[in-house]
Formats: sequence, C-alpha cells, structure tokens
Amino acid sequence: MLPCSLGLAGQVLAWVVGLLLVLLPGQASAQRLTVLNLTCDFQPSPLSVQHSQPGLSWQLTSAQRQATQTGYRILVADSEKLLRQDVGNIWDSGRVASGRCLQVPYAGSPLQATKAYFWKVMVWNRTGQPSAWSPPGRWQMGLLAPADWLSAEWIAYEKLPEEHVNVLPTDGKKDAFTGGNVLPLLRKDFAVGRRLRKATAYVCGLGQFELRLNGRKVGDHFLDPAWTKYDQQAQYVAFDVTEQLQQGANTVGVMLGNGFYYVPPVKGRFRKLKTAFGYPKLRCRLVLDYQDGHRENVLSDASWKAAPSPVTFSSIYGGEDYNATLEQPGWDAPGFADQAWQPVLRVSGPPRLTAQNAEPLKVHDAFTSPKITPAGVGKWVYDFGQNASGIIELQVQGRAGDTVRILPAELLKADNSITQKNSGGPYIFTYVLRGGGVETWRPRFSYYGFRYAQLEGGVPQGQANPRNRPVVLALTALHTRNAAPVVGEFACSNDLFNRTNTLIDWSIKSNMASVFTDCPHREKLGWLEQTHLMGASIRYRYDIATLCRKTIDDMQTSQLENGLVPEIAPEYVKFEWGGDMFRDSPEWGSASIILPWYVYQWYGDQQVLAESYPMMQRYVAYLGTKAQGHILNQGLGDWYDLGPKPPGTSQQTPMGVTGTATYYYDLTILSQVARLLGKPQEAAAYDKLATEVRAAFNQKFFNPSTKQYATGSQAANAMAVYMGLVEPAHKAAVVENIVQDIRSRNNALTAGDIGYRYLLRVLEDAGRSDVIFAMNNRADVPGYGYQLAQGATALTESWAALPTVSNNHLMLGHLQEWFYGALAGIRPAEGSVAFNKIDIRPEPVGDVTSASASHNSPYGPIKSEWKKTATSFELTTTIPANTTATIYLPATATSTILEGTQPLARYPELKLLGIENGKARIQTGSGTYHFTVSTPANTN
Repeated sequence: MLPCSLGLAGQVLAWVVGLLLVLLPGQASAQRLTVLNLTCDFQPSPLSVQHSQPGLSWQLTSAQRQATQTGYRILVADSEKLLRQDVGNIWDSGRVASGRCLQVPYAGSPLQATKAYFWKVMVWNRTGQPSAWSPPGRWQMGLLAPADWLSAEWIAYEKLPEEHVNVLPTDGKKDAFTGGNVLPLLRKDFAVGRRLRKATAYVCGLGQFELRLNGRKVGDHFLDPAWTKYDQQAQYVAFDVTEQLQQGANTVGVMLGNGFYYVPPVKGRFRKLKTAFGYPKLRCRLVLDYQDGHRENVLSDASWKAAPSPVTFSSIYGGEDYNATLEQPGWDAPGFADQAWQPVLRVSGPPRLTAQNAEPLKVHDAFTSPKITPAGVGKWVYDFGQNASGIIELQVQGRAGDTVRILPAELLKADNSITQKNSGGPYIFTYVLRGGGVETWRPRFSYYGFRYAQLEGGVPQGQANPRNRPVVLALTALHTRNAAPVVGEFACSNDLFNRTNTLIDWSIKSNMASVFTDCPHREKLGWLEQTHLMGASIRYRYDIATLCRKTIDDMQTSQLENGLVPEIAPEYVKFEWGGDMFRDSPEWGSASIILPWYVYQWYGDQQVLAESYPMMQRYVAYLGTKAQGHILNQGLGDWYDLGPKPPGTSQQTPMGVTGTATYYYDLTILSQVARLLGKPQEAAAYDKLATEVRAAFNQKFFNPSTKQYATGSQAANAMAVYMGLVEPAHKAAVVENIVQDIRSRNNALTAGDIGYRYLLRVLEDAGRSDVIFAMNNRADVPGYGYQLAQGATALTESWAALPTVSNNHLMLGHLQEWFYGALAGIRPAEGSVAFNKIDIRPEPVGDVTSASASHNSPYGPIKSEWKKTATSFELTTTIPANTTATIYLPATATSTILEGTQPLARYPELKLLGIENGKARIQTGSGTYHFTVSTPANTN
C-alpha cells in the first residue's frame, strides 16, 4: 500500500467527516454557486450584436470543491425594470437541466436591430440548490440588414475615377496612376430636442475614421474600422454617445484617413501595395432615443458639409503628414461657420456592412524616457528601448510653418542614424507647426514598428539651437495594438526563459491589429499560417475569441471561386513570385480548416464550425484537385528553417512533406467537424480520403529501415508524428530519431515557421521536455537566446536575428505554448472543449526550480504554481467550477503525497489513478489544492 493511502477504514472515516460537513447548516451557503462574468458572443456588454441567436455565457465560483452546475435559467427582458422584477418578457428559458454555461444559444422572441436587451442567470448546483441571480448583463443589437441603415448614404469629399480602382493589384506590376487625394473633414449640425435616454452612433468611415462630437473625440479607439476586403464588405463601429450629447445644438464631425482602402502613390514614400478601392468615404447612422419613447436619426446624406483636413498625407505604408496651420478650430462643434465648405458627394461603398465585434486597436504602453543621441548634422535619434508597433506623440514649440520630421525605425546604421532599409521606407511622420505656444500631436491613420525615432528639423529641449529651430519638449513612443484582454501570466526561475517569454509577447502584441499581421511595418498583412501555429501561444496570454472570428470571416471573404484560400486574408495583393508559391501553400490556406477547429476546442464556439464548414469543404476539395497521387508539392514548405543558405523556402525538408501532412490533418479535422454537425456520411468520406493520403504519404516519404521521413529533418519527422501519419509500431523510433538529430547538432534546432511548433508538441507529448529545455536554454546558436544576445527586444523574423529582415515578426514564437502548457503545466486535456477537462502536468526540467502560470479560461481562472528542492515538490493549483482535472505530480511508489497537511485518502474528492513513468495521476474537480510530494533521499 502506498504511503499516501489511509486504507479502507481511513477512507470511510474521511467520507463520514465529509458528509457531516455537508449537512452542517453553516455550510449551506458555501455550497452554493455564484454566477458572474456574463458575456454575449464573447463580449461583456456588446453594442452591435450581429447574430439572431447570440451565444450567452457565464462563469461560476464556489467556496466548495467539486462545484458543478446541473441546471440553469435565463431571463431576457427589454427593460431593466422588468428584469429587476424577475420578468423575462423576451425570453424565460425556464429551468433547463444542463451543465452548459458557454455559448448557450438565445432562443426567445426575435431580436430587433439597435434594441438593448437585459439578462441574468440563475443556476443549480449538484445538490439541487439554486444560486442567487447573477448581476445583470446587457447587450444591444446592431444593424442587422441593409434596411436598418434607413436612408443613410455613402458620402465623400471626392471620388476616385473608376478606371483607377484597383482592388487586387498584382505585386511588382507598375501602375500609371500617380494622383494623391484629399483627406477630408465631414460635419453635420443637429438638434437634440428632448431629454435623451440613449444615443448610439453606427459609423463606417473608410479607410479609417475618427468620430468627434461637440468638439471631442468619441471613445479611445485607434484605426477604426477593422480592415477587410473592401470590394466585398466593410465593418461599422458602434459607440454609446449618450454622455457626449447635450440638449439643443450639437455637431457630429468625422475625420477620414486612407488605411488599406487607398494607398496613395506619392513619390518619396514607401508603398508596399497599390490597393485603390476608392477615396475615403463615410456612412453613419446616429440613433437618438428619448425618454418619452420618441426616436430620431441623424443620417449621412447630402446635407453634410466637407472640407480638406490638416492631415495632408495618409498612408498605411508611408506615414502621415499634418499641417497645423490648416486647422479650423471649432469645426466639430456647434456654431462653426461652414459656409465655405462644399457639399459632400454621394458615392457608392462596399456591398455589405457588418459589425466590428473584435476588440478595437487602442494605445496601450507609453515609452517616455528615451535616450537621445546626435546622428549627424541636424539629426537626433531617440532610443525608446523597445521595438513595438505604434506611433509617436510630439510635444513641440516653434514658429508657424516650421516643419518637424520623425522617421521611426527598428535598427540603426553604423553611424547611429536610423535605417528603414528592411522594414519599408521612406516612412515619415511630418508635423507643420501652427505657432504660438506648446503644440501636441500624434498621428491618427498610420502606424509603424520601431524602437528608434530620428528627429529632423527640430532640436531636443536643452540642446544647442543656433538656427532657432522648433524645440522638441518631448517625444513619446505609444504602443498600439488590438485591445484583446490579457488572460494569462507566466514566470519561472530561469531568467532566460522569462526574457524569452517577454520577447515573444512583444511580437504578439505588435502584430495583433485588426488582423494577425506578419510585421508592423513593411507589410502589415494577414499571413495565415501564424493564426494556427502561433494560436495556442497567443490564446494562453490573450482572449482572442472575437479576433479569431474576424480572421475566419476574412478567410471566407477572400476564398476564391475554385476554393483556394490565399496565404493572406484579407487578400490585398496577388503575389506571383515563383508562380503561385506565395499564394497557394497548404500550410497557410489550411488555416481555413485548422483555425475554426482550434477556436471550437479553446472557446467552445460550435457556431463558428457551422459557419465555416462550407469554406472548409471547398478548400479541401481544392487541395484534392492539386494533389498528385494524394501528394501536394506546392507552396513554401517549412518556411525560414535553418539551413546552409539564407532563410526562405524550406531547405531541410523537401517540398511535399509539410503540405501533404497538413492536408491529412485537414481531413482528420473535417471528419470530426462533420460528425459534430450531424453529417456522418460526409465524415466517413473524409475518413476514407484521409486513409488514402496517409498511405500515399508513408509510401513516398517513410523509410521503414531507418524509421525516418524524407530527409529525416526535425520538421519532417515531427509533423508525421503530430498529424498521426506514423504507424503506432514505428512512433517511438521516429520520436527517438528526432531526439538523436537534435543531440547530434549539440541540441540545436533546424525547424522553421511550420515545423518548429510541431517539433515542440511532439517532444512535449513524448515526455521529452528535457530536450526542449536543452534546445532553448542557450544563446550561442540561432534561437531565442541568440536573438536576445543580439539585442532583440521583440521576436525577429529569422532565428539568427538577421538585420536584413524584419526584427519584429509574428512567427517562430511557439515556445510560449510550452511555457504555459508544459513548464508551468496548464493544458487542455484530450477531448476537452474550452478547458472543461484540464491537465495540470508541470515538467520540472533542467535548472528550473519554480514556475507559475495562470490562464482565465472560458470557465474561469486556472492556476498552476510549483517549486522543487532536492527532496520535495510543491504544487498549488486552482481548477474552475464546472470542470474536472487530472493533476500530474512527479512521484514514485516510495513518495509521500500530501494535500495541505493530510494524505490524499483523507479527501474523497481526490482520486489517485495510479503512479507510472515517474508521475502520480490524481483526478479531481474544482477548487484550490496544495500538493507536496516528498521523496526519500537517494542514499546510494
């Protein structure tokens, strides 16, 4: 009998004590569940719900362990008063016997556009006790159909001639059009004649807009709306503007920038793409709901006025220029004389408008104390210490008409001046002073990835200024990113791993915009492979449920008639380098299948599977037309792997391996999706095709005598194992070949963008986190530590931190998934949906003596914190209510395992499943647990 067991008598005693505690009157309240954190379609109080059956979710807490929900009741009302009276006049679900608390589909009366709804939830626990009602939640419907825009029109200052519209330029081809455009101000005076109850603005300003009311900016968003494939759709943004309106005279004003909607061909500015969907335009509906029940609408129409703005140049790739001498004070407030302004033009716009329900971009961090050094005559370089996506904020004083130029950059030349050679240049922020005092300015419609900023035309405060140039009082770097909530934290005793985690995190933050960009400077494109390969790393740290939904919608919109999903979405450019290799690579396009599946697994969003299924089917059918004997040879392969040549297309792994392995993976996923959606015959057909692909893959690439795939590269062997292509009898040998390849290279990696994530997954699953540690706990060969040693502050595009490529890039950061899932030990269990089954399986490897992580899952916070000594291991873990967990502890048959201060057998909620392969497995439910494993010292 194990030392951690009390035997049968002890177990009976523990059960009796537990029963008495349950029956004690004072314990009744502790057993009840508390309902909190209500969300509708993954958002706490959304203003523009687009679904007719939104998904309703909540989390549960309890002071009692093993807390589970056995039933729920949802009330939805169209007034707060009715809800307070426990009346659900729109929907009363009644008591539903179910443990479901995620994405419960609304099933009440039809929901009306622009209307607000109020809801709350009561649940029952496993003993049948009801909870109190949750705090009230709220959601508001968006504009659900074209008719909901009423007579709101698309309006603009000017119109791009049809012959110059170019919605899908081909990369590298010249265009003849060289015209710039006017960035306009649009305004409208209106009156509020009664006492307001609520006012909501629904705005789509293309390419980007800033909404203003009565002289003030509305909200704190940056670069609204999210960029999309504008020839097919655009997104509108909803704002609650009740507090910014006043009874009587009011004014709504809108500033417009180009964004991806129009990339102006201006000489002397970087222009990666030549998209020209049109000139900037606006569509707006402002809904005024009065307390007496009356409703009025302010609509974009011919009555609006327009004029050029002080923004004289706006380019997502080239920067932004602002001339403060052109400002018109009060233009966005009542009483402004707009007689000289011209009437707006009525124009056409995208055929479909949907709500922006992913989080907006916002300003987050500010770097305010830069190091300033001279860089030649009249130039100063500010070092902000961190490479990040963002803009500058300039505080300056000088004469009217003086001009200051700011050039942001990732890297410096040998003379300490900046270089934009490999991040896209010239990219410039230019400010022309109005004069007369201290002026503060920040760009509105463009951003860049930079650590440094070169000042020209001005002089930092405190420096010699013989030419009386503008004095720069402050130059601040403002980090901008998608406002996805932070839901994860990680730390450990290994300093290099902590710095690596920060390195990866900055590349994630810098490339979470309204798409997952590759880099925040030269391209800003949504390359799709990173959405699934980096997805888990990102999801541990950030809640990206809504951003993933938006990405999936971008793929649906960009999918071609033949089924191809291009490598970037939205597809703004047709790449023709090397044929179709940059447009048709299965490892990229398969995000259309893999990402919806991962979103379902991580967030429990089955609706996204139903909506994505036709796209998935069409893409797999397309791959079938490209396969030769079930083998796919097109694409980029293991992009940016480490080989003898400069990085690019796969060097270590032959074409066909990664693409075909991904094709097989697609089919296995599609089979599972089909079964979930109640399509067994289609699932069987995908199973059959998968079997054929598997046989063809093994026949072509597997060497049964050496147990190697293709060249035996890390990527080839790892992907074969992870995707399930290896016969079970050969799996251990293939994994051992992976280990031996790494050992033979003195623990160095070779896998690239595609293969490295699977290399880590296979090693972790095989219990070889020791090899992962050895590969990454170093700085002498290309990898994370090497990048840090070269001075990188964000993850770079190449393992070797080459200055010739991007130095802030969203790929290769897969180790963060290992930090959370293995080193700290928080993993979704096999078959888990949204972490309803959890594995706490820490891997104390190498010199790591402690690690901790937390992740706020859809069910609630999961925590794991451990530390070890030579003779003991301590783990504190928290499991959220309504979930179960298996906890893995390093132990042998001679170990003593305590929870708190007592043996496991004292706790009936803890079930010891056994001890094998050096780990004890303990099954339990929700609660916080503190385990101590003591192992007798080795006396040999």
